[in-house]
Amino acid sequence: MTRRAALTGPNVWLGRDMVSSRRWIRDLPAGAAAEIDAALQAVRRRGLAWHEIRREDFPLPTLRPLFDDIADELENGCGMVKLRGLPVAAYDEDALRQIYFGIGSHVGTPVFQNRRGELMRAIRDEGAGVGQRYGQIEGQGDGRPFLSSYARTLTNGQLRFHTDRTDVVALLCVRQAKSGGVSKICSSTAVHNAFLARRPDLLDVLFEDFWRSRLGEESDKAETVYRLPIFGLRDGRFTSHYSLTYIEAAELVPGVPKLTTGQREAIDMLMALSEELCFEMTLEPGDLQLLNSHVTYHGRTAFEDDKASGHDRLLLRLWLTMPNNRALPQGHEVLWGNIAAGARRGGIGQTVM
Repeated sequence: MTRRAALTGPNVWLGRDMVSSRRWIRDLPAGAAAEIDAALQAVRRRGLAWHEIRREDFPLPTLRPLFDDIADELENGCGMVKLRGLPVAAYDEDALRQIYFGIGSHVGTPVFQNRRGELMRAIRDEGAGVGQRYGQIEGQGDGRPFLSSYARTLTNGQLRFHTDRTDVVALLCVRQAKSGGVSKICSSTAVHNAFLARRPDLLDVLFEDFWRSRLGEESDKAETVYRLPIFGLRDGRFTSHYSLTYIEAAELVPGVPKLTTGQREAIDMLMALSEELCFEMTLEPGDLQLLNSHVTYHGRTAFEDDKASGHDRLLLRLWLTMPNNRALPQGHEVLWGNIAAGARRGGIGQTVM
């Protein structure tokens, strides 16, 4: 068994302590709404589509200290921020995309979320047929297709704890559901420490390679697989990349080794600890949630929409690579590309269609 030490720092937290804390909450300052609207009108006069906007196209000079504070909290603080007060009710969806992409470009640099060039995803229930549109594996034992992670995001079902393939995942709440759709967040560094205290033998397992499939955002086929540990360390800085869906999809590929008994036990314990150590965050319209994927896991509860009353859940998602991001361990190039500190990385490589 490898000699390991507990992780320390502000990104090691327990969910019960965050419920009453404000360390992760920021409010849009007075006057910011007018500054945001002025930037929006400027890009509209120029005829810029939302995906054409760059930081210099969307000037927000008085908000620079806020954006710097958010970036620092995400990388060197608790790893999550909720920014409250964005004026979503005042704009239609097209304008919100322009505003959101402009703000996102000040916090970090948006990266692609699938192989077809998606830079912003509308997270909503798209109903039946999502697997056929976004990836599934047919012929499973229960008669139902195995849905890719991409497809699951666009249902009203529960999402298990996972990370996204980006330094920071940002979710802007435009509308909430009639019920459910609650965000669940936990510190993956706290999960690491719980393993160390309770089952150090299984902690070692999580630093070993797990097979993953690229089905969904990256590939139409589950057979495109790679190996990567769930936990990694470099220069004392932690990272975890984890989605059980990608691991399960890889297990369905002929020739890919099945999970060992130890790997299955470690995953079961990881999921149980994530639930034990998490807290729930209800996003209201105008809330922007930002999470550092290296030190947090996130999920959501199932939800129910009521479109007639205006309660049909809509979140807009950005993936951001951050200028102050950490160096990643050797071997993580298979997922991240460039593993140097401060490098532009993450997102999905593009396929010419």
